[in-house]
Amino acid sequence: MQAPFFIAAILILEIVFGISPKADRMTWVLENVPVWIVAVVLTLTYKKFPLSRLCLLLLSIHALILMVGGHYTYAKVPIGDWVKDQFGLARNHYDRLGHFAQGFIPAILVRELLVRTAHLRHRFWLPFLAGSVCLAFSAFYELFEWWTALATGEGAKDFLGTQGDIWDTQWDMFCALIGAITALLILPGWHERSMQKLPSPPA
Repeated sequence: MQAPFFIAAILILEIVFGISPKADRMTWVLENVPVWIVAVVLTLTYKKFPLSRLCLLLLSIHALILMVGGHYTYAKVPIGDWVKDQFGLARNHYDRLGHFAQGFIPAILVRELLVRTAHLRHRFWLPFLAGSVCLAFSAFYELFEWWTALATGEGAKDFLGTQGDIWDTQWDMFCALIGAITALLILPGWHERSMQKLPSPPA
């Protein structure tokens, strides 16, 4: 997978999921902003700083999770409702998947940036710093949700997606932390092999 393919696929999927979303248009925009930011950054940087195939694959999966959540709103994604009904759960847990991915996938992106730009490979500091950045980003995203709710009032209800859970913010950050730890435990070997396939920078 190359960055142009990723960008093209994102544009096509954005059009598909952006046609008559079940969520209101403001919620759709808010949920998709991270996807657009990543697509723009990749467009501007992929020639000078191409990402590994593993990183692009994970970013593609994360983008799809966000687009599905934005299309339906996280509390109403059909597969989440199916799991809820099958296991007798009290709520739709698709948003938990989204926040797990919010840690799991950026952990590899941050790891790649630390390895390739800071040349950090310490067996403790590399995963510690990558995981810390993911947790910090998750906390910042919760602040962003809070600011959005303050600015728009009831209009942000679907964007927040708390489903009546008073501990939703804490659960979201915890899921992101678990996602980051999981990725940093199981993917470093695959990640190293993927980075080794990147073209060598010009002398």
